[in-house]
Amino acid sequence: MEYTKLGSTGLDVSRICLGCMSYGESGRGNHEWTMGEEESRPFIRAAVEAGINFFDTANVYSAGSSEEIVGRALHDYGDRDALVIATKVHGVMAPGPNGGGLSRKAIMSSIDASLRRLGTDYVDLYQIHRWDPLTPIEETIEALHDVVKAGKALYLGASSMFAWQFSKALYTADANGWVRFSTMQDHYNLLNREEEREMYPLCVDQGIGVIPWSPLARGKLTRDWDTTTSRSETDNFGKTLYDTAASDRIVVDRVAEIAAERGLSRAQIALAWVLANPVISAPIVGATKMQHLEDAIAAVDVTLSDDEIRRLEEPYTPHPVMGF
Repeated sequence: MEYTKLGSTGLDVSRICLGCMSYGESGRGNHEWTMGEEESRPFIRAAVEAGINFFDTANVYSAGSSEEIVGRALHDYGDRDALVIATKVHGVMAPGPNGGGLSRKAIMSSIDASLRRLGTDYVDLYQIHRWDPLTPIEETIEALHDVVKAGKALYLGASSMFAWQFSKALYTADANGWVRFSTMQDHYNLLNREEEREMYPLCVDQGIGVIPWSPLARGKLTRDWDTTTSRSETDNFGKTLYDTAASDRIVVDRVAEIAAERGLSRAQIALAWVLANPVISAPIVGATKMQHLEDAIAAVDVTLSDDEIRRLEEPYTPHPVMGF
C-alpha cells in the first residue's frame, strides 16, 4: 500500500480509503443492501492487514450501526494511533426539531453520539455531509472549530457542494481564525467529471485533499451496461446519479476494452484513472465482495498511459450536477 499526505495537512493516509456505508445492520436506516456485523468484519480486517489505514463512515449510515460495526472491528484489528477514522454530520438522526443539520446544537450532539458509537475519544476527520442552507455558515464553522479545540476531532472536511459554497466556508474560517476544512469528499468518476470545472481548481489552489465517493459510479464502470445488482435495483439515491446518455455507455465500453487489453479488471482501470489525477488523495471504495477490496488495492500499482487516459476521457459529455 502507498501513502500520501491528506491535502496540505501532515496526516498520512493510504491511497485507498475503505468506505463503510455497506456495513450496517439490516432494518436500521434505508440501505437494503447493507451487510451485518459478522459479514462486515472480514472486510475491515482484510483492509487493515493490507495496509489501508483510512476508513470512512457517517452517523446516518444504517442509523448509526455502521459506526458501531466499524468502531468495534477497528478496535479489534487495528492500532488506533495508526488509523485514520472519518465520519460525518448533517443527516437526520432523531425525530423532531434539531434532529439533523449543521446547527451548533446538532453538531455538538452528533459528535458525542458518533464517538460513543465508534468507541473512540476522537475522530481523525469530521466532515459535514452536505451544505445546510438553513444554518449560517458562521455558526457551523465556529461549532466545528470548537469540536477540534475540544480534542474530539483532529481535522475537518466537507462534502458535495458547489465551489462557491466551499470557497465561502474557507473564507469564513480564515477571516475568523477558525479551523478550516482540509478535505473535500465529492462525487467523481469517469461518468461524472463536473468537479473538474470549478471545485478541483479551488482545491488545488487552497491545498485541499480530495477523497471522492463513488469512484466506480456505483459499480457501473465494473460491469456491462445493462447488468444490474441487488444494490442498483434498491438504491434509490444511486438511481438519481447516472442517466442513460449514449456517451456513458461508450465510457463503460472503453473501460472494458482497456481492461481486456491489459489483462486487468475493469475496477482496476477505472480506479487507476481516478488515482492518476494529482488532486486526488484517496478515493473512497466500498467492498461487499473480497474481490472489490483486492481490485482497489491492486489499482494503486496500475499506471495508465497517456493514450489510455485519452481513450477513457474522450467520449465524455457534460452532465447535470448530481449528488448534492
